Amino acid sequence: MLHVTLCYTQTIDGRLATVDGLSQWIGGPESVRYWHQLRAEHDAVMVGVGTLLADNPRLTVRLVEGRNPLRVIVDSTLRMPATAHVLNDGGATNTLLAVTERADPARLAAVQAIGASVLVLPTDGAGRVSLPALLAALVERGIASVMVEGGAQLITALLRERLASRLVVCIAPRLMGAGREAVGELGVRDLAHMVELANVELLRFGADVVLDGRLVYPA
Repeated sequence: MLHVTLCYTQTIDGRLATVDGLSQWIGGPESVRYWHQLRAEHDAVMVGVGTLLADNPRLTVRLVEGRNPLRVIVDSTLRMPATAHVLNDGGATNTLLAVTERADPARLAAVQAIGASVLVLPTDGAGRVSLPALLAALVERGIASVMVEGGAQLITALLRERLASRLVVCIAPRLMGAGREAVGELGVRDLAHMVELANVELLRFGADVVLDGRLVYPA
């Protein structure tokens, strides 16, 4: 069984990123180090292409001892530039791109030549990568746990489709005001239908507070 953990850092007023999409360093150095520990504990780390374009993350374990997880980029039409860190830091062979048939064949060939692996997957109703198909493909590759670090569209889709089992949220004591929300529309029209956290553990890292719990979906 594949365990999917949703992980994100937000401000105290619930913002994942600025209106321009910048999201790095919302949390303090202690919680960033904990994020690297979480990466080391998972078989794979996953982000959507929006997060990659905004932050160009390396998605490696650098601040603690541990192995680097498989890096999975969900990029339906292959918008990721060839200059991305995940293709140019010497670990391209540990990078997997999840795309659809809408991806340009020439760009596919280019990233494969660099060393990255590519999964061409079915689409969902919106023409994006089918997340159930992606998770099933990861299981076939021997992946048992995935840490999803964003962005909001990917996090929301996994919650909406009830594909995630754990949520880890770092709350930084900062206010952003206008910005991007961590979670989008889940179709909740009644308070009894909210997604809940069970077995919640509270952690402190410097001034940041981390909530870690099991996701419980409404009946």
